[in-house]
Amino acid sequence: MFENNRLVKLLNIKYPIIQGGMAGVSESVLVAAVSNAGGLGVIGSGFASPEWLLDEIQKTKKLTDKPFGVNLLMQNPNVADLVKIIIKEKIGVVFTGGGNPLAVAPYLKQAKIKIIPVVPTVRLAKKMEQSQMDAVVVEGLESGGHIGENTTFCLVPQASNIIKDIPVIAAGGIYDDRTFAAALIVGAEGVQIGTRFMATEECQIHNNYKNAIVNATDEDVVVIGRFTGHPIRAIKNRLTENIKKMEEKNPFPEEINSERFAGNKGMENIDLMPILSGIDAGGIVEIKTCKEVIEEIVFGAEKILNSGKKLLN
Repeated sequence: MFENNRLVKLLNIKYPIIQGGMAGVSESVLVAAVSNAGGLGVIGSGFASPEWLLDEIQKTKKLTDKPFGVNLLMQNPNVADLVKIIIKEKIGVVFTGGGNPLAVAPYLKQAKIKIIPVVPTVRLAKKMEQSQMDAVVVEGLESGGHIGENTTFCLVPQASNIIKDIPVIAAGGIYDDRTFAAALIVGAEGVQIGTRFMATEECQIHNNYKNAIVNATDEDVVVIGRFTGHPIRAIKNRLTENIKKMEEKNPFPEEINSERFAGNKGMENIDLMPILSGIDAGGIVEIKTCKEVIEEIVFGAEKILNSGKKLLN
């Protein structure tokens, strides 16, 4: 089905499915499991140290001989050192977020490392094409964590209409065969998936976190911190309710931060930590292996797309 897919060829993978590089979540076991199942696993470096990234890369290499990538948060003060490690370890592809990737792009390109930025608008997506990035992830507000203002299924067709030289990858709210098929229909050549891979057997997060995703409905997923300019989507709990109450008083941003970090004492106590999650948590009802998730998505989407072709004929 994907023999001629540009993203599959670019990344040398079996299926055009990328695991989101979620900081604090996307580590070696999850990354290797996704890559071994035919997708592309991505280490989420976040604000991690160079030592942590090197260790995770080396552990991942022991678990898979398939391609995998690294997600770089451009706000990390150690980003230059992380780039040096990525180059030394000969990582094939880097995803970037949280800032402009153009400062590190020449070094990665010189090392023949592919660069795929994650962006929230069509304008930035076009800028990445003009800057000769290898592909671009267009992420809608349906995603977990920090979010933009536009929806995935409005952004992707607009981006794919004007971007022709590089693949457009859809992200935000994609978790099953139907949403995968829909992303392909509206112009994406692949997808990036985060929340669905959190609710897998291989993901390192605490089972309480996974169960919160599985048990959530669409109404349980809320947005906090809009007034800061950096809104976050998470599953409703005591922490989000406390922050909502603080927001009614028009607090300073640092007050919100102190509330969050004061409550984050351990992943087992999910009532006192931000349970970052996409809206699609409402459709995730079971914890499975990464292989099961990917195969269900791919084979289910193939049936859907073939059925559509028959209807059109």
